[in-house]
Amino acid sequence: MPMRYGAFIPQGWRLDLVGIDRSEQWPTMLGVARTIESLGYESLWVYDHFHTVPIPTQESSYEAWTLMAALASSTETVRLGQMCTSNSYRNPAYLAKVAADIDVISNGRVDMGIGAGWYEGEYLGYGYPFPKASVRIGQLGEGVEIMRRMWTEDEVHYEGRYYQLAGAISRPKPIQEPIPIWVAGGGEQLTLRVAARYADYTNYAMQLDAFIHKSKVLAGHMAAIGRPFDEIVRSSNYTVIIGETEADAATKVDEYVARIEALAGAEKAEAARANAHKVGLIGTPEQVVDQLRPWVAAGMSYAIAYFPEAAYDTSGLELFASRVAPALN
Repeated sequence: MPMRYGAFIPQGWRLDLVGIDRSEQWPTMLGVARTIESLGYESLWVYDHFHTVPIPTQESSYEAWTLMAALASSTETVRLGQMCTSNSYRNPAYLAKVAADIDVISNGRVDMGIGAGWYEGEYLGYGYPFPKASVRIGQLGEGVEIMRRMWTEDEVHYEGRYYQLAGAISRPKPIQEPIPIWVAGGGEQLTLRVAARYADYTNYAMQLDAFIHKSKVLAGHMAAIGRPFDEIVRSSNYTVIIGETEADAATKVDEYVARIEALAGAEKAEAARANAHKVGLIGTPEQVVDQLRPWVAAGMSYAIAYFPEAAYDTSGLELFASRVAPALN
């Protein structure tokens, strides 16, 4: 199975537009999006969050579906995804309508990334209830079912535990029949059951051992409902810090940490450094290829890369596309 690749645009959530005047932020994001498209990545991605991490700040953090609409009309071939939309932030019937409209605007390029949501402070800040995980995942299951029906049926009546529809009509229908669904999250008893039933793609685990284990759990859930395991494409996300030399990559790591330290303090910055080394892909192109090979062997066939410096320097995007992607295909 050939490897497939996507890349995130900077949108502020991970403090990756720091120092860029707000009048230049959209041109910067669009420039990166067009670079992703021109380099041959299959997809570009955004996060669905309102408050920055690792701490809330007064820095910009652009809303996911606003960007989806803008990018749909500003790009031509690259697919458009969110990793991942929080089901709780929008009524699922409304979200299905939005996604269908953007799929038409983009001529069939939307990927629906969806998850149960997790960022409690953001929920409370915006006035959303933050129920226990089992409730949020139950809402996710109903939400995905509603989306599928909204994209394929003329009029949707639905009586669920969490959502009720009394004849919802969504026109236009999406170009895609239907829009592919990515279920994100690795909860073994609930989220992966939702994925087993509804997902075209999954996205879970930032460490290889966890990816292998959760893949086995997913396979078990799919076998229980009689669905072939190979019907789902398994993906994962990676923070990628890549340079021509190890020294170049180390410099990029230091710059990434410095941006976080300036706004979130030394402790959070060093935690980000440690996490990047623990679960990221760091080094020369050849080293990054070696770090990815075991994942490919384990069945990961769609890698989505986040380049922390992309708003300021697209060399990492370019190196990955020219030297990492071909080596794994």
